[in-house]
Amino acid sequence: MTVVALVPAAGQGTRLGLNRPKAFVTLQGRSLLERAVDGLFASGVVDEVVVMVPADMLSAARDLVPRARVVVGGAERTDSVRAGLAAAGDAELVLVHDAARPLTPAPMIGRVVAALRAGAAAVVPVLPVADTIKRVDADGAVEATVDRADLRAVQTPQGFTAAALRAAYDAAPGALATDDAGLVERAGGTVVTVPGDALAMKITTAFDLRVAEILAQEQR
Repeated sequence: MTVVALVPAAGQGTRLGLNRPKAFVTLQGRSLLERAVDGLFASGVVDEVVVMVPADMLSAARDLVPRARVVVGGAERTDSVRAGLAAAGDAELVLVHDAARPLTPAPMIGRVVAALRAGAAAVVPVLPVADTIKRVDADGAVEATVDRADLRAVQTPQGFTAAALRAAYDAAPGALATDDAGLVERAGGTVVTVPGDALAMKITTAFDLRVAEILAQEQR
């Protein structure tokens, strides 16, 4: 079964505090986008990668990731994933991966694809939640302490049969979502989990980038 990975890379990454799209920020001399795409191919389980970027970054992205197919993304993440799905053709299995997770280990990607090949329609890699979680009201006052035993933090790549992901997007034509598996859940689908990895951290803030710099240096 053909596996196509979609990499939304049209976001501006304003919380990172840099004046360029986050996917084009460099980490140890290489952009987050390059690292994410190379990691997908290096996993050995991905046949093709489709990258969705702002229209004015098409040429720059194609230069950075010549092995990937680069298409124009949308204003919202869901718009970009729709564009990626349109470019994925008749792929049977689809991964959706954040460019902002440039250190994702190959074995974790392999676990997601293995679960799909074993019959799952939707798969997410997860980590247990380590912190105590509080639910608060609009004023910030604590309403309850949430039992974290059943909570998990979700990472990417998230994996789907192409049919399941297309059906989820068709069922929510105007929806905005940061989590594609959430759309599958909303459409009534079952999402299974596989173990994630701390190295698949998402770079969102300047602090995250500093941590990733240290980790990337250690990997070298």
